[in-house]
Amino acid sequence: MSSRARVWIAATAAALAAGATALGLHLRRGTAVEVREETVVRRDLVAVVTASGKIEPKRKVDVSADITGRITKIAVHEGDPVRRGQFLLQIDPTVYEADLRRAEAVLSGAEADVVQARANSDQAERALGRTKDLASRSPTLVTPEQSEQAQTAFDIAQANLTAATHQVDQARAGVQAAHDNLRKTRLLAPIAGRVTRLPVEEGEVAVPSTFSKDIGLLMTIADLSVVQAKVQVDETDVVRLHLGDSVEVAIDAFPDTTFLARVTKISNSSTQSSNGATIGENEHAVDYEVEVTLANPPPDVRPDLSATARIVTDTRRAALSIPIIALTTRQNTPLATEARPVDTTAGERTRETEGVFVVTRGVATFRPVRVGIASDAYFEVLSGVREGEVVAAGPYQTIRALKDGARVRPTKASADSGRAKPPV
Repeated sequence: MSSRARVWIAATAAALAAGATALGLHLRRGTAVEVREETVVRRDLVAVVTASGKIEPKRKVDVSADITGRITKIAVHEGDPVRRGQFLLQIDPTVYEADLRRAEAVLSGAEADVVQARANSDQAERALGRTKDLASRSPTLVTPEQSEQAQTAFDIAQANLTAATHQVDQARAGVQAAHDNLRKTRLLAPIAGRVTRLPVEEGEVAVPSTFSKDIGLLMTIADLSVVQAKVQVDETDVVRLHLGDSVEVAIDAFPDTTFLARVTKISNSSTQSSNGATIGENEHAVDYEVEVTLANPPPDVRPDLSATARIVTDTRRAALSIPIIALTTRQNTPLATEARPVDTTAGERTRETEGVFVVTRGVATFRPVRVGIASDAYFEVLSGVREGEVVAAGPYQTIRALKDGARVRPTKASADSGRAKPPV
């Protein structure tokens, strides 16, 4: 081949290579991924745990029947305030008044038996004394059999007196029990508060709550001077809570209003989630009950109102922050070396690293970061990025699929909003 032909071929190859390079750059520019960009700045962050539950009074008492009887009078209505010792409800006392009169009659009879038994005992004691006196004067006047009979009669009289005395005690206990049953027909308020539940009507039959509390329930009185929200907190969040944590409580019945509260109790035992959400094959969501006491509850608050609590667990002032949506994970696969090649059969696990995509001159580079507390929209970032750097902050699916070194361009929304935002 002539030297001229070789020069022409080399020139043609160089031209083709330059064209391919230009075409590749053009294609890469044309396929830049659109992302929302946000500048890393300092913000005041508040970490919260959100939980839902119901409003409950600090103290409530279920008034139940201890006896069976027909309800003849109800002196209160649901929602009425009551004071301690106030009359609430009357159960028909007719049967129990008759029981009391019967018990008192039995007691009177037992007391009469005691009088008779004491008289018999005294008589037997005097007869025994005379027999002993005669025997001491002259043994021939009283036979041994007569002395034995006198002693036996006295012992029997003493035993009868003792039995009669016990019968009186038993009869008195019966009178006391009849008094108690009669007293239980008239129910009084055990505490001061408000009648929050009244499931019975006059004419119904009250029965004792032997097997179920709801069966014998007549009414519920709640002391609403101290109002709580009992919320269910997930097991992953309960470890972040502490007694005294500040809380904002939103009650559905009072929209656009929040009430300040404090965490006053954190349960040590878990409760299964009410919705029974299945996490694994044999696992269920586990919640812990947390009591939150409202500082100034509304005057017309009622038990069982739905409530949502935002419990403040931590705060940061002027903390370096990144959007929550910007944080993603990428797998770290072991690198092969001459001394130690990657053994794919050994089952070595790949580890995931948390990080963000830092945008520099239109190129997104994955960078590992270490984060701290989380607010509603931002993470505190402890290391990995610097203030003023720009990160890709969404959309979520785009961030999940973004590759290290990919070309990106800002969305119109992020370009219009500007790069930097002042601290909150």
